[in-house]
Amino acid sequence: MLNPMTKFARIALFGVPALLTTAVTAIAAQPTPWQMWHQPAASPGMEAIISFDILTFWIITPITLFVTALLAYVMWRFRASANPEPSKTTHNTAIEVVWTLGPIAILVFLAIPSFQLLTSQFNPPKEPTVTIKATGYQWYWGFEYQDDAEISFETRPIGVVQIAGSEEAAKAERVSAGKEDLAQYPRLLAVDNEIVVPKGEVVRVLVTAGDVIHNFAMPAFGLKMDGYPGRTNEVYFQPTKEGLYYGQCSELCGKYHAYMPIAIRVVSLEDFETWKEIAADDVSAANKDLMASLANKKKVAALAAK
Repeated sequence: MLNPMTKFARIALFGVPALLTTAVTAIAAQPTPWQMWHQPAASPGMEAIISFDILTFWIITPITLFVTALLAYVMWRFRASANPEPSKTTHNTAIEVVWTLGPIAILVFLAIPSFQLLTSQFNPPKEPTVTIKATGYQWYWGFEYQDDAEISFETRPIGVVQIAGSEEAAKAERVSAGKEDLAQYPRLLAVDNEIVVPKGEVVRVLVTAGDVIHNFAMPAFGLKMDGYPGRTNEVYFQPTKEGLYYGQCSELCGKYHAYMPIAIRVVSLEDFETWKEIAADDVSAANKDLMASLANKKKVAALAAK
């Protein structure tokens, strides 16, 4: 996806208050405690969203401060004790013109990058090389790769006592999947089967639902698309960083709405092709092989760094 606000963002970023930046000092692909800002962007689409957010912040903040100061001045200057004879002024033509044209100009200024951002979200920079159909159900996700590999699977949360039935069963699920590390596979977000996509390639997601309205949301990629029964919506993203990213169903869909996480693992094109070849026969085995391969690469990189 394109980033139409890069110039604005580069200027604005130099002045982002520490209050907003403290929440993103640690690069993470999942929510963090006391998070006050977006997750770090992992696609050009999300970078554009953050840039536009910063732009609007620096426009809205001065307006808010100005209006607050003006209200405080009016309350002090025209208080009853200082004005025993209230003014009978009904209007002022110059002020009427200014406070009508001023907001219009500001809205027009914001509308231009806003429309550019909206257009870029539905117009990928190049033809997608991976297409995945995501179907929301009560209460899990079904995924199908729309190519010759014929890969399809379902994802459900693991390690959740409310779903597994007991703490022992929940722990057994994590052990069986090799996902005991809560830092990497957090509670309520870890799933049995992640979506796997290649880094740098444009991915098309076809979002639909099998029963009620669901929503496919992935903050790090700037994705949020409703899935309606009998209707298919499209959304695109181009991952720029390898890693494991988490999202959730963001449309209240029933009793277990809180237990519909989404996990996307971004890997190199070579690893993706290897995973896809194995996943065509056994998705679970392909995921375990991929996890083992990535863990081995991490160890090798750590040794090389020493």
